[in-house]
Amino acid sequence: MIIYESTKQDFLNDVEAGDINKKIEEKYLALIGRPHESMKRSWNNSMSFMYIALNDISIPQTSGVSIEFKIPYTTCKIDFLLSGKDKFQKNVLIIIELKQWQEVQKVEGQEAQVKTMMQGRQVQTNHPSYQAWSYSSLIEDYNESVQIKKIELYPCAYLHNYERKNPEPLVDSSYQYYVSKAPIFMKGDISKLRDFIKRYVKYGDNKETLYIIENGKIKPSKSLQDSLSNMLNGNPEFTLIDDQKVVYEKALSIARKSHSDGKKRVLIVEGGPGTGKTVIAMNLLVQLTNEDLVCQYVTKNSTPRNVYSFKLSGNLKKTRIDNLFKGSGSYVNSKNNEFGALIADEAHRLNEKSGMFKNKGENQIKEIIHAAKASIFFIDENQRVDIHDIGRVEEIQKFVKNEHAEVDVVKIESQFRCNGSDGYLAWLDDVLGIRETANFDGFDMRYDVRVIDDPEELRKFIEDKNKTNNKSRLVAGYCWNWIGESKNRPDMFDISIPGTNFKASWNLANTLTWAIDPRSIKEVGCIHTCQGLEFEYVGVIFGEDMRYEQGKIITDYTKRAKTDQSLKGIKRIAKENPDKANKIADEIIKNTYRTLMTRGQKGCYVYCCDKNLSRYIQERLNKFHTRDYN
Repeated sequence: MIIYESTKQDFLNDVEAGDINKKIEEKYLALIGRPHESMKRSWNNSMSFMYIALNDISIPQTSGVSIEFKIPYTTCKIDFLLSGKDKFQKNVLIIIELKQWQEVQKVEGQEAQVKTMMQGRQVQTNHPSYQAWSYSSLIEDYNESVQIKKIELYPCAYLHNYERKNPEPLVDSSYQYYVSKAPIFMKGDISKLRDFIKRYVKYGDNKETLYIIENGKIKPSKSLQDSLSNMLNGNPEFTLIDDQKVVYEKALSIARKSHSDGKKRVLIVEGGPGTGKTVIAMNLLVQLTNEDLVCQYVTKNSTPRNVYSFKLSGNLKKTRIDNLFKGSGSYVNSKNNEFGALIADEAHRLNEKSGMFKNKGENQIKEIIHAAKASIFFIDENQRVDIHDIGRVEEIQKFVKNEHAEVDVVKIESQFRCNGSDGYLAWLDDVLGIRETANFDGFDMRYDVRVIDDPEELRKFIEDKNKTNNKSRLVAGYCWNWIGESKNRPDMFDISIPGTNFKASWNLANTLTWAIDPRSIKEVGCIHTCQGLEFEYVGVIFGEDMRYEQGKIITDYTKRAKTDQSLKGIKRIAKENPDKANKIADEIIKNTYRTLMTRGQKGCYVYCCDKNLSRYIQERLNKFHTRDYN
């Protein structure tokens, strides 16, 4: 979708006549909605600078100009496009990311991130060169016409209000890859921007290239498909076993049918921890992408998306495939059947509203089903760990009916984590008071469970296990505040346990792939950074939100950290209905520790702040035969 389109000469005429803002705003209002005042100011400012840049007779008058081009299947809009032909008469497209910035700070330890002022406050955002390059990559990877016609794309960034510093943070060596792909121009660099454009645009194209971009068929590129397949093939981590393969084939069949006949279909896959839901999801993402479906992997939490996009990136930059991995709030404005398939992993974590303030959209389940011909939901209702989590089978089925879709529900029974011990999961449910099971006296598989009396000893166990292959981590209940200043400072400790020498930080903001970053072994993960992931060994710290009193498990939501958003609103509910609030909080706290204690493939070590809880869990372990573990 293009908001404004013209030739270069008509663009110059519109700016000279003072009509450019009016034309952009009218089209924006008709296609998207009322623009913010800040957007209108931005257009007014930036278009004047682009007028100066293009007002050169050497840039062909019949070159195409596009403003606010929305890349299909994304929320991304490209500020300015200039089209034409090079000296060989090949179609070329100049992508220009425009910024009003005046100040910038480098962000240490995070790829292509900077800090700048926006709307009166400092925010962290993408480096302008990265942004321009990523838009170019999206078009290359998904526009078949660009691939077939071999259209050359040349991204750059223009910060017309920004004065170059010495040293200049925007061209720091840490950003060099992206700056080399998309040069950055600043205040006073208009002649350099002109030279960049003239280097590639030699002849006008009367908007031909813009037409090709706007109307090109959308499908994943062969290079993207090959890169994904090469990473998946032969990697035992993604090998399908037993009923994983059965569910995978069923999901493929449903997606293929919907692609063929256009009928909306939904598959709900139920499975407990370690049944391989994410393994199936990754295989589906790769195979359906290989079959030319526009397909995305969807989760509420960013951590699984970051980890699996990194693992699947292979020899590509991770950011090249980031468009395959989306947050659950990405489909608020999607059209009906816009996507071939959407794969919602951790679907129990879906919310009603989207956005930072939970004020966007109507319902994430509804939006996903509406946006895709085929929707696959992977769900474990016992892993709902937030007051806003609405992911239930019956809730999905309600929207299936509203969307007139076909639905099927399947279960994965085989357990591939916790050394394949279904008994451990049942024992854990019994121990935590989630439900009574036949496993009161223990479990019959070789799974290493230990209660550790000292958190420092627990940390040492996990660090020792991690030396083998970087697959062990320390996690904790969210009972310690995440101090704002500590997010980028490893010398500041969020977690301190009275009566011990233990101090630690929650995972730092610069470890987006905390679960696989070797440096993060010194940090502690919470439910939001480890749900959907697995390790070989996991160390779990029980905070004061769970204790053992008078022969039963007691949960106490007042001991949760103030920075934890998972129980936000519970105090309001408690004022109106204390029993309801306690029931909600009890389920969330128990599900949280159940989820943490099922992240390990080979073992789980536990430390409890409440000594009675430690003794209780140890007693439950003592009730069955003690085994030797390797």
